[in-house]
Amino acid sequence: MQQLPPGFRWVGRGVGLDLHRDFVEVAICEDGVVRSAGRVKATPETLEVLGASLEPTDRVAMEVSGGCWEVARILEPHVQRVVVVSPDDTGIAQARTKTDKLDARALAKLMWHGELDAVWMPDKRCRVLRRRLARREQLVRSRTRCKGEVHAVLMRQLQGKPPCSDLFGVKGLKWLRSLDLPVEEAETVQAALRQIAFLDREIADVEKLIAKEMLSSPEARRLMTVPGVNLIATAAFLAAIGDISRFSNARRLVAYLGLDPRVRQSGEQPARSGRISKRGSAAARWALVEAAWSVVCQPGPLRAHYQRIRSRRGHGKAIVAAARKLAVLFWCMLTRGEDYAHQQPSLTAQKLRRLELTAGAPVRKGKPSGVWVTHQKMRHAEKQLAAQAQASYERMIRDWKAAPPKNDVGASVTAERA
Repeated sequence: MQQLPPGFRWVGRGVGLDLHRDFVEVAICEDGVVRSAGRVKATPETLEVLGASLEPTDRVAMEVSGGCWEVARILEPHVQRVVVVSPDDTGIAQARTKTDKLDARALAKLMWHGELDAVWMPDKRCRVLRRRLARREQLVRSRTRCKGEVHAVLMRQLQGKPPCSDLFGVKGLKWLRSLDLPVEEAETVQAALRQIAFLDREIADVEKLIAKEMLSSPEARRLMTVPGVNLIATAAFLAAIGDISRFSNARRLVAYLGLDPRVRQSGEQPARSGRISKRGSAAARWALVEAAWSVVCQPGPLRAHYQRIRSRRGHGKAIVAAARKLAVLFWCMLTRGEDYAHQQPSLTAQKLRRLELTAGAPVRKGKPSGVWVTHQKMRHAEKQLAAQAQASYERMIRDWKAAPPKNDVGASVTAERA
């Protein structure tokens, strides 16, 4: 919250907007007095008229919602500032009495007093990337639901497990079509297969657009030098954070992504850390955790970090800790402008070539060569170097544990306490 000096007085009015799908509730605070200004339709034409009726010195506040960025874009040319705030920072949700008028009045009053902190407003490129990733997620969920219908048919007909690992691959589809199923179940399978084929094409089209965007991004190419980090994980991370310079240190980035632990302390008891806060983008957290699953399968310091946490806290907490460490690694790489020190060059080249193909690059015909044919000795040597880095990290941790603690008292000496 902004702290105003004694005797300070805002110039202009504070305008609070409570957004809905069909209308916008308006309230105005002038000289500390709040009044309701009625409702306007939530259409671009009506909002343009609303913006023209406001004064150039007005400051407008609204909570994050589906259409808030478009409303902010329309009103910005007409007023001094447009602030989009998080509902958790206003205290409106905890009020005993909550109506549209009271919400708009509360925002107007807080805006006039200067007690609102704006959330970061993504630029157009970031908004487009977020929209495409969200569309891809919905398409993948629909495809998963269709595949579940096919598995349900096999379960009802007591067909057992298919004779191949991928039921929807070439061999799996051939086996599926050879089954003698009842008419109604065969209709369900055929309908699901048609939907899956359609969704596969839609997902490929969206991924092509995302790959084109990432191919021209040096930050994306840098993050993909980490073994196990693919196109979707990179795009989700960059779409969530936007400009890395917004975060002065790695802790702020971890807190923004919701991977920092909650801390509780009361009275004389020492502070305890609990579950992660889960604030911020859920899609970015999911992408980091999914990437951590692949990263810990590759030899290197991140795998040693995961194994160390898993030995005393279990797999679930260890994989989240690996995701947090991955976010810190991304911050260091982007702020310093450096690639991953323990990357495997041949693996990185393959991922970048696959990125080009996804973006629509022509396939090179003829005998396979280049990044797709890597000498076995080279791959073995790269894995050996990564294993050496993992052993070096493990040795550093053993030496650190063997050293006597610097302080004999404090919460850092007690296990499970921050």
